[in-house]
Amino acid sequence: MTFSIVARSADGLLHGVAVASKFLAAGALVPAAAAEVGAVATQAHVNLAYRGQGLALLRSGVAATDVIAGLVAADPGRDDRQLGVVGATGDGATWTGPRCHPWAGGQAGDGWAAQGNILAGPQVIDAIRDAWLGGTELPFPQRLLAALHAGDRAGGDRRGRQSAGLLVVQRRGGYAGTGDELVDLRVDDHPDPVTELGRLLDIHTMLFGKPDPATLRDLTGPLAEEVAVLLAAAGHPVGPAGLDDALASWAGVENLEERIVPTRIDPIVLDHLRRTAPHVPAARAAD
Repeated sequence: MTFSIVARSADGLLHGVAVASKFLAAGALVPAAAAEVGAVATQAHVNLAYRGQGLALLRSGVAATDVIAGLVAADPGRDDRQLGVVGATGDGATWTGPRCHPWAGGQAGDGWAAQGNILAGPQVIDAIRDAWLGGTELPFPQRLLAALHAGDRAGGDRRGRQSAGLLVVQRRGGYAGTGDELVDLRVDDHPDPVTELGRLLDIHTMLFGKPDPATLRDLTGPLAEEVAVLLAAAGHPVGPAGLDDALASWAGVENLEERIVPTRIDPIVLDHLRRTAPHVPAARAAD
């Protein structure tokens, strides 16, 4: 009663799972991933043990196809299960038990596997595959989401929509480099969960995405003056510690601290400051 994709980035540094279902909080059950190890999706009659066991096998160097073979061989409920696995290298793999409700099936290739059950038809998996393979220019989380969107537009779960989830891991890619969860977002109960997941990913990217060094602007001259005026209007005047300290203080309140770079400013931060600070007529002179 779910469709999903497990995948690895081209450089092997990111792994992730995107899932949608007419089922409450599918994102809490289906996905598991470990940085530079692999990703697992367990669905249909979910076997939560597949997540830890599958990642343990991948960690030991077992190929994705052999991970699935080992998991299902030891599981008397395998005929009702569906499973997708991708490792650190090589092709992904997928399993659909013969008792999964139709339409059910999957496809796999180099670094990805897509699977689903109780689907509108095989076109759902075809759409996920085509969107994934055609999305090489997208950032990895957005590429996973685009594949999920494609499956949803192709009919998705034939019973309707309810939940979606996106899990992406990268070594030290989490908040402030203190964990590996680059993206971990869920929509547990919503009439259009995949679209809502996209909205959340946009917010996540704005708040927690890393600044692009090529777009950073030096905090000097008229721009520094403008930022100081806007910060004062927002209740964070520049004090003895200087402009960087005032900007960091404001950014912490706005949850933009991951985008702060000393002596420079991310255009996304500047735009947010301009939009949210109380109106100051002379504050746009830096443009």
